Amino acid sequence: MKDFSEEIADVARRVADAHKYLRIDEARARLAQLEEQASVPDLWDDPDHAREVTSEMSAVREDVELIDELDRRVEDVQTLYELAREEADASYEAEISDSLGALVKDLDRLELRALFSGEHDERDAICEVHSGAGGTDAQDWAQMLLRMYRRWADSKGFEVEVDEIQEGQEAGISSATFIVKGRYAYGMLEGERGVHRLIRISPFDGNARRQTAFASLDCVPSLEQAEQPEIDPSDLRIDTYRSSGAGGQHVNVTDSAVRITHIPTGVVVSCQNERSQLQNRAKAMQILAARLAERQREEQRRELDRLSGDKQDVAFGNQIRTYTLAPYQLVKDERTRYETGNVQAVLDGDLDPFVEAYLHWRRSRNSS
Repeated sequence: MKDFSEEIADVARRVADAHKYLRIDEARARLAQLEEQASVPDLWDDPDHAREVTSEMSAVREDVELIDELDRRVEDVQTLYELAREEADASYEAEISDSLGALVKDLDRLELRALFSGEHDERDAICEVHSGAGGTDAQDWAQMLLRMYRRWADSKGFEVEVDEIQEGQEAGISSATFIVKGRYAYGMLEGERGVHRLIRISPFDGNARRQTAFASLDCVPSLEQAEQPEIDPSDLRIDTYRSSGAGGQHVNVTDSAVRITHIPTGVVVSCQNERSQLQNRAKAMQILAARLAERQREEQRRELDRLSGDKQDVAFGNQIRTYTLAPYQLVKDERTRYETGNVQAVLDGDLDPFVEAYLHWRRSRNSS
């Protein structure tokens, strides 16, 4: 009979660690408070407060139930191992090994949670893709990036809401705005902000020459209504226009798309995929509020950096990753130095190794 005692002790230790970084004792107490609040008969008299309570209750309960399930699984495999040893029955080895393997995989995923340290990491992410230098290749690259992030989000079970797409002149897109909805969506995508470079044989070059194209991703956390900054209506210029993409007959016959410009900052947001001008305007205001809040946070960070000395955030506004398709196959992150030769898998949404490498890199920088 194989000795599994060390492996079982290791997963038990990791589950005990999860109790700590998920603050399960505090979570149990908080869950009791939230359940009491949710049981109040007039809870939904204030819909915003009700949504806040029920959303937090769902997240806290998810953590508590997850840990309870892990505890149960560790106890089950421990009991099975002890039984197998008592009976000297090696036929249990495969079941014990499979159970431990599944626990290790689940703990590997869970331990990423210990790396989320940002105030807004648990939130939905409002994202924008923009084409940069490189002409038609850059617009095609922007569309490839949009596909990559949508495929990644699908693999995580996140919902993706595309709010606006500006088509490219010949191919691809010049920009797109989309929201990734799911717990820790922003925490995972925050490290993707910046410029992405593509090197390949251009499909738009008749001489099949190698070309370099650039596109960028911007990402801000979505805010609850009560958290959104106040916006003076006199600071806004609101334009309506006809939606340019597919979406039903109404797209072609009504000026339902909305573009809002915040005049003091020059921030511009657009939304065209809702069914009415009113809905597009509401969604555009939500996105504008999130972007203005992020702008305020960035100004505060810059001021703190100025006061504490010159520090440059490598992840902000600079090239973060290079995707090389020719003359060789390689995707390399310029910050973490993580790389892989399986370019197609990355373009198909296999971003988790890059996300994890960034979270470890961010923690090491913050602790140094």
